[in-house]
Amino acid sequence: MLNAVVVLHASVTLFMCGVIWFVQVVHYPLFAAVGAPFFRNYEDQHARRTTWVVAPPMLLELASAIALVAVRPSGMPVWMPIAGLGLLAIVWGSTAWAQVPQHRILGSGFEPRAHRALVRSNWIRTVGWSARGALALAMLVMSATA
Repeated sequence: MLNAVVVLHASVTLFMCGVIWFVQVVHYPLFAAVGAPFFRNYEDQHARRTTWVVAPPMLLELASAIALVAVRPSGMPVWMPIAGLGLLAIVWGSTAWAQVPQHRILGSGFEPRAHRALVRSNWIRTVGWSARGALALAMLVMSATA
């Protein structure tokens, strides 16, 4: 059962790692190309549709990260799941305090300063999820070879 948690955790973490890189390199930069007359509707649709894609894996990632801290697989160093949960706290904190406020501003219409702040601050999540992806892979390998 514990190995299933490690596999689930790695799966959703790596999924989110892929999503955040797509968002960072393609999606957010293209906000500037939408055009002012269409941007409010675009931002509204972006928020609604993105929630359906990211909320379930983010919640599964959080639950599995907590489970791995609570019941660590044998042979896995204690620092690994704790570091993973710490990185997840940084990602969620960045979402709440950096990206969501910029999306609220952009919800009223395209604003170049808010767009730049969104793209710049999203690097926190991109780096955080990338580090989590590497850590989740390491935990998966460790779990498979234990």
